[in-house]
Amino acid sequence: MRFEDVSLTKISETAWEIPRTGGMLVPGLVFASPEMMEDIVRDQALRQVINVAHLPGILHRSIGMPDIHWGYGFPIGGVAAMDVDEGVISPGGVGYDINCGVRLMRSNLTMAALRPRLPELVAALHREVPSGVGSTGFVRLDRKELEKVLSGGSRWAVSAGYASEGDAEFTESGGRLPGADPDAVSEVAKKRGFDQLGTLGAGNHFLEIDEVVEIYCPEAASAFGLFRGQAVFFVHSGSRGLGYQVCDDYLDVMAAYTRRERLDVPDRQLACAHIASEEGRRYLCGLAAAANYAFANRQLLAHQLRETVQRALPLAPRDAGIRTVYDVGHNNAKFETHEVDGRPRNVLVHRKGATRAFPPGHPELPPAYRGVGQPVFIPGDMGRSSYVLAGAPEAMRLSFGSACHGAGRRMSRTAARQSMKGRSVFAEMAKRDVLVACTSRKVLAEEIPEAYKDVGAVVDVVDRAGIARKVARLKPAAVVKG
Repeated sequence: MRFEDVSLTKISETAWEIPRTGGMLVPGLVFASPEMMEDIVRDQALRQVINVAHLPGILHRSIGMPDIHWGYGFPIGGVAAMDVDEGVISPGGVGYDINCGVRLMRSNLTMAALRPRLPELVAALHREVPSGVGSTGFVRLDRKELEKVLSGGSRWAVSAGYASEGDAEFTESGGRLPGADPDAVSEVAKKRGFDQLGTLGAGNHFLEIDEVVEIYCPEAASAFGLFRGQAVFFVHSGSRGLGYQVCDDYLDVMAAYTRRERLDVPDRQLACAHIASEEGRRYLCGLAAAANYAFANRQLLAHQLRETVQRALPLAPRDAGIRTVYDVGHNNAKFETHEVDGRPRNVLVHRKGATRAFPPGHPELPPAYRGVGQPVFIPGDMGRSSYVLAGAPEAMRLSFGSACHGAGRRMSRTAARQSMKGRSVFAEMAKRDVLVACTSRKVLAEEIPEAYKDVGAVVDVVDRAGIARKVARLKPAAVVKG
């Protein structure tokens, strides 16, 4: 197969290599089935995989996940690891919504018991969990408290009474990235963060009630607290306007550095700075602060969800049994140890629309999950399935311990809206037996199921490639969107 003037070499049933050409410092690697590759080529995201391979200090390969599609700088679904001495950090490799991520919460409830109360529960969640553009949360922060959030992440939520120690334990990195510096966050960004903590936002962010309909790996499902017929809850949100502003601010800084240092990058959206430079270190401090805001934001959303479900049903906390399975981000750059060229090295891993998938035994996993691997969440669209997986040993070698973060778009938002003219999203979702509440009908039209790839096909690639193994399939029953 060829993409423009580039050959694609099929190296397995689930992997394709883009050989080094021109200024590429490493090959490209894309995980996909032959059928999915046609969509990927049409989207031109492969051009971005090639562009990323030009970045100074990149190691091993520029990687594309099976949900890959066109993004800013890096493709969404892009992974790249950098040498910490010679490599660079690029905001385009993290994205605007820093540490956007997904939290899964299990319960003691069955969907059969919950379904008769679903309409009133969804109405309560839509009322009590702020969503939509410009929404504000129930917590109002002054400057001192905001700086505690930026430094502490989920640890701040524990100290403020919005989280338990268990919530923090079952959050990636304990819910707090080290190295955060509130002074690396601009006044404009801070102003945007004062009243948005505990808000869902808009776009593809969601709160979802799902039923566990299939178990593939009983051992891992048991460790995660999942059982067939169970009602579970997804929360998908990030760092809101604060994170967006941090990215925007540092894109200007990186652009100036790239020009001054005459870094040879094929796309100005890949503006970057050496990790060891003052600009690079400063961005990483601001990135960590925004990531901590995102961790705290999802924790407050989880708190509101838990409280609302218990009030609406009503149930005692022990009877509801709502607790965090795991919380993992998918727009990050993190220092990690990986084996490169046969030896362990400290590297900086960019994950843009990609999530960690650490294997059994990894020391960063909670003890309860070290026997089965890290929970990996691949939500689909609001009308079809979502999946829970567990990181597999081969992930470290194949993808720097990374998996995809969703199904991946196959239609632009504009095209999705246009396709819905004369149709009712609510009626079509009702036919799928999915209850929907939203703040914006325009946003809802952008998120129709056909706008996304088939998540089952995406998950099969991840499973067959050896990145993560399937644990459970979830079916949406209700969705709340901005």
